[in-house]
Amino acid sequence: MVQPVVALGTAALTVSGCVWYLPALADLRAGADRPDSRRIAAAACLSGWATTGVVTLLLLVAGAWWVPAAAGGTGVVLTAALRGTAAVRHRREARQTARDWAELDTVPSPAGPGRGRAAVALLLVCGLLAAAATAALALAADRDGGIDRVPVAEAPAGIVGLSVAGAVAYAYAVRGGWAARPGRAVRGGPPDC
Repeated sequence: MVQPVVALGTAALTVSGCVWYLPALADLRAGADRPDSRRIAAAACLSGWATTGVVTLLLLVAGAWWVPAAAGGTGVVLTAALRGTAAVRHRREARQTARDWAELDTVPSPAGPGRGRAAVALLLVCGLLAAAATAALALAADRDGGIDRVPVAEAPAGIVGLSVAGAVAYAYAVRGGWAARPGRAVRGGPPDC
């Protein structure tokens, strides 16, 4: 009398599992429209629910407990193997998708406004400090006043000019001036359909 009661319970469980195995069946029927990992996971779902159905039938037909238990154990092993394969395949597909998007997004994303501004300010400050140091060294070397002051002033002015040009070039590069080419997106991501 115990086996028919257990069979009734597993039958109710199998029928209530339709919220999982019907979508899995739709994924399998979709074929190549679904990724391999999703189809393998759907096969794992179907094998698990088919196992409960087979166990239900064997509980009604077989007299010994070991027959439905063996069928259940085999189904659990098969389901676990399929589910593990689906998880491994899903990780591979995710890595491949990430590599594909990385290849499309070869232009580095522009730096944040804080980093770009700080770098430009640092270039300007270093240029001004270098110019001041050059002027101080030139004046220290000319204690008796025999050096013409115009060439001495040209070196610091040139250093300041180079630092300003470097800061402008860096700011232009950070904003994507040289990196952005026609027909090439600056930031990647899925295209809008």
